[in-house]
Amino acid sequence: MEQYVRVIPYKVIQQEEEVKEVPKGVELIQAPKIWNETKGKGIKIAVLDTGCDISHPDLKDRITGGRNFTDDDNSDPGIFKDYNGHGTHVAGTIAAHENDAGVIGVAPEADLLIVKVLNKNGSGQYEWIINGLHYAIEQNADIISMSLGGPADVPELHDAIKAAVNKNILVVCAAGNEGDGDDSTDEFAYPGCYNEVISVGAINLERDSSEFTNSNNEIDLVAPGEGILSTFLNGKYATLSGTSMSAPHVSGALALIKDFANRHFERQLSEPELYAQLIRRTVPLGNSPKLEGNGLVYLTVPEHLAGMFDQEFKSMVLNAI
Repeated sequence: MEQYVRVIPYKVIQQEEEVKEVPKGVELIQAPKIWNETKGKGIKIAVLDTGCDISHPDLKDRITGGRNFTDDDNSDPGIFKDYNGHGTHVAGTIAAHENDAGVIGVAPEADLLIVKVLNKNGSGQYEWIINGLHYAIEQNADIISMSLGGPADVPELHDAIKAAVNKNILVVCAAGNEGDGDDSTDEFAYPGCYNEVISVGAINLERDSSEFTNSNNEIDLVAPGEGILSTFLNGKYATLSGTSMSAPHVSGALALIKDFANRHFERQLSEPELYAQLIRRTVPLGNSPKLEGNGLVYLTVPEHLAGMFDQEFKSMVLNAI
């Protein structure tokens, strides 16, 4: 299985030594509005990517373990260091810790399982990704986040994703950056276009569809993917663009939704039920469903409905059971 996948192409806009802010993408999906209810504590998110800067001050307290499946560091499974920056950036959007400095992720108390399946060049064999998926399943991950893709439909990859979903693990994937801004043409990247995954397209911070985001009938929803500030190598920060940056917003949002549900109901919701709760927390932006699916992930409701939110959420979950 010598075919390769790569990080979903992304653009580094700038790097910074120090920052102190809630990233605009995190604010746009309204995550801070529900941090008084949940910050994702106890939810384990497996990040299948280029590894992570495990000493980054915003991430070190969130990382609970990991494994390397690549040829970096002589294939030492115990070294999952990031030499690329992509994986560190994705991890920060999901769960950068609230430490009164740097940035904060969508789910700042979630746990990160670092599964290195792409090497320092941002490239990985399908076998590495498949092995990483099975490792995430064995480690009882709640959510798998993958900002990667390739042109080939590999049955073993599809089977691994199905195995995860059958274990009630939510699998979130970037939709891909081969888009041409025309919703009449379809662009496909795997595993993002498998029906079993939650495929995330990109918008900019003005809520317009990104020119590069793939369009197809498997897009489930969109999240911010342009000008996204997050953690980067050597304790620094960077602003990046790409659907790679959109997917972790949704992974973090699912951690918040799952933690809230776990604490308010008598049983854990299944993968389809949690997916339904995610989709109920979207707002349409007026684009083609091929570009935006169900719309922008949006973790609160208009102010005039806020008093009904908790009861509405409980009613929807009970109706789904």
